[in-house]
Amino acid sequence: MVNKKAFLLSSALFLGLAGCSTAEKEETSSDSSSGGGDKTVVDVFQFKVEFKEQFEELAAQYEEANPDIDIKIKTVGGGNDYASSLKSSFAAGEEPAIFNIGGAVDVQQYHERLVDLSDTKAAGAALEGTLDSVTEGEKVLGLPFNQEGYGFVYNKQVFEKAGVDPASIKSMEDLTNAVKTIDSKKEELGLDAVFAMAAKEKWTEGNHGSNAFLADDFNNKALDAFAAKEVPFTKADQFKTYIDLQNKYSVQPVLSLDYSQQVEELFSTGRVAMIQQGNWVYPTIEQMDPELAENVGIMPIPVDGEMKMPVGVPQYWVVNTKVDENIQKEAKEFLDWMYTSDEGKEAVLTKFKFIPAYEGYDTEKISDPLSKTIYEYAQEGNTKGWTFLGYPTGWGDILGVQLQKYLAGEASWEEAIQAAQAEWAKARQ
Repeated sequence: MVNKKAFLLSSALFLGLAGCSTAEKEETSSDSSSGGGDKTVVDVFQFKVEFKEQFEELAAQYEEANPDIDIKIKTVGGGNDYASSLKSSFAAGEEPAIFNIGGAVDVQQYHERLVDLSDTKAAGAALEGTLDSVTEGEKVLGLPFNQEGYGFVYNKQVFEKAGVDPASIKSMEDLTNAVKTIDSKKEELGLDAVFAMAAKEKWTEGNHGSNAFLADDFNNKALDAFAAKEVPFTKADQFKTYIDLQNKYSVQPVLSLDYSQQVEELFSTGRVAMIQQGNWVYPTIEQMDPELAENVGIMPIPVDGEMKMPVGVPQYWVVNTKVDENIQKEAKEFLDWMYTSDEGKEAVLTKFKFIPAYEGYDTEKISDPLSKTIYEYAQEGNTKGWTFLGYPTGWGDILGVQLQKYLAGEASWEEAIQAAQAEWAKARQ
């Protein structure tokens, strides 16, 4: 780390339904017992399917050292799927001790359930800026998962064989020329297409894609987006170029492609050259093809002739005020252990493949090429904020639906953008 509590990120390091698979998964840890006896059961309801098994293994390690604690993990994959499942759990009277929230909007929504975590070791170790959206006066209402970045994840071997140097891509025009070159050689490269555009998922473009082109409208700050009554969309034309490029050179039909197909069936098998995703996909790629995993790179989405990596905190861990105080205490101790103990920090770096959001980590151990690149962009301060975390509730999905209508030929680009702008204004009345 450059300084004890400083990490050169954009000023807006906020939460969202960000680096997450939208695979339809809802699983309870098979290693968790039902508790019983004098054991204290700590129920965890979490969203990140990419590290489900590794998280369960770490929980089992904690249980071994603390035999009076039973950590029961329920994993629900997929942005809105997680949010709706969490609400359903509360409605059914099933209150997890630990769950995940997004940015300022979620803090408002779940405020009555959020325990003050300012007395935890993890809160004291959190990097500067990572607690901004969950801090209320002296209270810290959440603990950051990690730091993530996204852009175009690409196959280095394909680029090399095609004679395309990723470092030469500095603008949308450069990217377009590179895509055309790869497309012209796709048969000899063994590709189905250059891209796999997962347009079935509303969040990939409705949240992540749009953020690259809207961040400047909100000074790269999620809280500015949170306070905005309207969305100007000054770079809508550039956004259209980006959407059209992927659609034209993607496996078709894009409206049928979901996250799992994009990452697992197409990219991880070498059938496409690149996908718009983030460093969270690395464990999946590594599991499917370790050799390919060592030959992947990531580049930002070009905007205004600049290559800035969107970097932020995907979600926060929170502790539920509705559970017994002893369970709250044990929940905080587990989270502290995960992020501040030697065993936990080792798992965070080498098993979870996380870019840590806390001080005291040996960042030389950041082990995968995607995370290393994102860490380098962050150190250089060459980043964009995750302003989509300040969008009105559900607006990323609303925009995603409008983009789907555009791709289906059911709406013009102007109609799609104007409809989304109207919904933003309506939500902020």
